[in-house]
Amino acid sequence: MLNALGPEEARVALARCCGSARWVTGMLARRPWASTAALHADADQVWDTLGSDDFLDAFAHHPRIGGNSQGDGWTRQEQARVGDAAPTIQAALREANDRYFDRFGYIFIVCATGKGAEEMLGLLQARLPNDPGRELGIAAGEQGRITHLRLDKLAT
Repeated sequence: MLNALGPEEARVALARCCGSARWVTGMLARRPWASTAALHADADQVWDTLGSDDFLDAFAHHPRIGGNSQGDGWTRQEQARVGDAAPTIQAALREANDRYFDRFGYIFIVCATGKGAEEMLGLLQARLPNDPGRELGIAAGEQGRITHLRLDKLAT
């Protein structure tokens, strides 16, 4: 578990879960954890202290859904079903990703685990009309889900 790692190894491991530098620093300050539940509770508590710049920092560490760069092994697992989609769905996803980025200034963040390309395309299209403040909150919530799934991967 994370408690057994040295400080730099723990920093790198936590950054794989969430790219926000302030979140990682906050988590490192809370080590050691008595349990996986305590780890998850601290993850939420630290995330809840952060602001929009920190959320954007975290988002910047993700590749686009369905993009050519599928990132590390975790990202490839999380987005595995996108590659199985029809070329027309993949093209629509790329186009919607571009519109999302143009509208909000950051990539579309969704917890992709278990979702196919069509489902993610539908979610992306449904979120495009959101006002920027609401959308940032939704994206931050999705980042939280991603972080928890990745923390579970570290804990096992």
